[in-house]
Amino acid sequence: MPASILEEVGDLLGEAALIQNTATRLACPSCGSAHVAQVLGDNGGISYVCTACGHSWS
Repeated sequence: MPASILEEVGDLLGEAALIQNTATRLACPSCGSAHVAQVLGDNGGISYVCTACGHSWS
């Protein structure tokens, strides 16, 4: 248990940042690059394109 409320808030903020960083990271399934662009698909859906290797997926 944290010794102070400031330590507890710091711990919670650290956990939230870790969760957000993990949740928003996207990698190309073909080459593993993080250089991915989100694009609008043909039927209005969302697709992704790797700007490193050109692989696309949805």
